[in-house]
Amino acid sequence: MLHGVDVSSYNSSYSTEGLDFVFVKATEGRSYINPHQSAQASQARKAGCVVGFYHFLWPGNIAAQAEYFVEKCASVQGDLLACDWELTGDGTYAGNAQKDQFLREVKRLRPTHRVLLYCNREFWLQRDTTSYAADGLWIADYVSAGHPRIKAAWRIHQYTGSPLDKDVANFTSKAALKTWAHPA
Repeated sequence: MLHGVDVSSYNSSYSTEGLDFVFVKATEGRSYINPHQSAQASQARKAGCVVGFYHFLWPGNIAAQAEYFVEKCASVQGDLLACDWELTGDGTYAGNAQKDQFLREVKRLRPTHRVLLYCNREFWLQRDTTSYAADGLWIADYVSAGHPRIKAAWRIHQYTGSPLDKDVANFTSKAALKTWAHPA
């Protein structure tokens, strides 16, 4: 298992010691851009980590959100891209068709990037009806690292949110993750 974290603007400083990968929140909806994303990604790259970016999905205007995400995130070739599918601050969420549309649109706009779905166990088991996760599932379930309580294949498991969101990736080595992240 590889070790990583995911950070947002609230985590303007974090340690890369012992990390293999870092996901950075880039955007949300069609109006928010993380002002620290470039510096956060640069810090991860300097430490030799695989870098990913995620977009917090809101219901509605899905194609516009996908375009906003790929245009505003500080990604480069070989970075991972993810859709964060969960409850919004006002208690709403994008439906299954919208989640799937967003993932497919990001894949269309950035065909050389791997695209993942991030969601918690409850969303995956109770709200998801399509099992579509694009290139991989990033599941949040706060149990022992690498043992999420789902039957579906997963690539990344977020197992705690304290003090940072900590994750493990189901790859044999950082080289294997880099190879997977940068498909030919």
